[in-house]
Amino acid sequence: MQALYDSCWLRYEQNIRNDLSRWDTIVAKGTSPVFRAALAELKRGLFSMLGIEPEVVSEPKSTNAIWVGTLKEEWLKERLAGEKMTQLVHSEGYMIQSDDRHSTSCIYITAMTDQGVLYGVFHFLRLLQMKENVDDVSIVEQPSNKLRMINHWDNMDGSIERGYAGPSIFFADGQFVKQKQRIKDYARLLASVGINAISINNVNVHKLETRLITEEFLPEVAQVADIFRMYGIKLFLSINYASPVEIGGLSTADPLDRDVQRWWKETAARIYRYIPDFGGFVVKADSEFRPGPFTYGRSHAEGANMLAEALAPFGGLVVWRCFVYNCQQDWRDRTTDRAKAAYDHFKPLDGQFRENVVLQIKNGPMDFQVREPVSPLFGAMPKTNQMMEVQITQEYTGQQKHLCFLIPQWKEVLDFDTYAKGKGSEVKKVIDGSLFGYQYSGMAGVSNIGNDPNWTGHTLAQANLYGFGRLAWNPDLSAEEIAREWIVQTFGDDPDVIATICWMLLASWNIYENYTSPLGVGWMVNPGHHYGPNVDGYEYSHWGTYHYADRDGIGVDRTVATGTGYTAQYFPENAAMYESLDTCPDELLLFFHHVPYTHRLHSGETVIQHIYNTHFEGVEQAEQLKKCWEQLEGKMDAKRYQDVLERLTMQVEHAKEWRDVINTYFYRKSGIDDQYGRKIYR
Repeated sequence: MQALYDSCWLRYEQNIRNDLSRWDTIVAKGTSPVFRAALAELKRGLFSMLGIEPEVVSEPKSTNAIWVGTLKEEWLKERLAGEKMTQLVHSEGYMIQSDDRHSTSCIYITAMTDQGVLYGVFHFLRLLQMKENVDDVSIVEQPSNKLRMINHWDNMDGSIERGYAGPSIFFADGQFVKQKQRIKDYARLLASVGINAISINNVNVHKLETRLITEEFLPEVAQVADIFRMYGIKLFLSINYASPVEIGGLSTADPLDRDVQRWWKETAARIYRYIPDFGGFVVKADSEFRPGPFTYGRSHAEGANMLAEALAPFGGLVVWRCFVYNCQQDWRDRTTDRAKAAYDHFKPLDGQFRENVVLQIKNGPMDFQVREPVSPLFGAMPKTNQMMEVQITQEYTGQQKHLCFLIPQWKEVLDFDTYAKGKGSEVKKVIDGSLFGYQYSGMAGVSNIGNDPNWTGHTLAQANLYGFGRLAWNPDLSAEEIAREWIVQTFGDDPDVIATICWMLLASWNIYENYTSPLGVGWMVNPGHHYGPNVDGYEYSHWGTYHYADRDGIGVDRTVATGTGYTAQYFPENAAMYESLDTCPDELLLFFHHVPYTHRLHSGETVIQHIYNTHFEGVEQAEQLKKCWEQLEGKMDAKRYQDVLERLTMQVEHAKEWRDVINTYFYRKSGIDDQYGRKIYR
């Protein structure tokens, strides 16, 4: 059972459709490592689900075969002549086709590249796991986003910044782990949902990790890259911008200094000798005490371009994070607004970045809060490659102690209309490159995995990793489709299990929001570790995140008319919506406006009553999550059932703490009673 437990959604449980065992042959001629991985996966899945061990041949010996190969192979093209082949235009796309021209029982899995074949195999196995009809199938799939990336915040001592699922699978005690099977298993999981890029170390690059780009560690970095390459995933490294000083013996890291430029070019050449397909660098610069070009009076464009020039001869990318703000501001100063920072820093630089630089922009202007608006930087830089960063790991959303399915949140961001080129300019069209013709773009997710037996601490948090990959491949998938796919592949096809867990997942984000952060406030957490309620935790800190609650009202005035002017960063349609109390969505009211506690929402409730109601309801809903799960006892293995039950029990108790702290705080501020007379501690 333990092996199955570790397999997440690749359990490949026995399929009762025994008629599918007719596939006794796989026709294939590919020999690359990626192609061999695809064949191994196909054989593994067929054996586990159907109990057959198909023979792999280069020439068909049976009419009942699965044909696997690329369209470069004439023998396959001859059998697939037709219009659908012309639809494959993306190098990672694939086609799955049942035979409709021969009196045989064949399935064709084909693509333009071996990487596409790998994705096609995983899709086919997903169809079998979902018990879909594969007797009459015709599928053409191509990824929407070029880059579908996982960012790890792992440190070489084995710790993970914002990690909630055990220690790193890559590092321990200042070294790479010796046993790398776990990394290979992880690569399979990522490839199965279409991930094609990964950075393995923390963006806050410490002293030891700075040396990952040196001869000391590159041989082992290359070993990890070899594993991921087998599954179509390019390896990136997060780098320390001050490396020329810290490990290069130079006196400066000024991006315009010729010695610095030479040092990075030599470093890049050295990396590519070890890893010929190295993806490039992920860079956090001039942010939260990390070094960067500002130290030398240079712009972010000048800083990024210097690295990009070093990588360009090898096809490497610079993924430059836009998480840059003043983290030493005076809480007394109401004119400085952290939400404005990314736009203010980067918008003026549009068109100044090299073509192999991609700006990585957080989904919101702050920092992965439970609720915040979409970053106004999306669509604001038509001449600069952009990609979106989301946080799969649940830093501010329950730290994988609480259930919080994040796909609905990300869907809202992806579907948000920026109006960058008029109506229909959704974020998903910005980051897939179609709106402005970006050469490089996509999605990055901050990993939520660690070395816990179930990978993610909370078993149900696996759905966030799965969902990220599926959304990065196809942002038009619904949250319910993704949830159902994950549930069936992970828990089987019992209708009660599917319906119950699906409801739990789809309701969980709003439930978590209900008992934590009302109306877009955010940040009411304990500083540092960010777990548990502390309404004033950041209210008087240098990090610059406020709710401005007083006896009369609550919220941050970010309007042009009377506030920080943040609303002006949006295109006019959205700026006008957020600027006005009449049109600002209730769920973001306190992010954009400071209002009295007696202000009535569009729902008809007052702000203070909404706070009371949602926090009481949130606890009741958390209790309902637990009750729903308890109904599933006996419908799965005892280990997974008990592990999730323990987390849900914890969630209920912590939701009560949130309810009582938040309600008491705002009762004491406002002096207004709950109209329903429920217990609020005075």
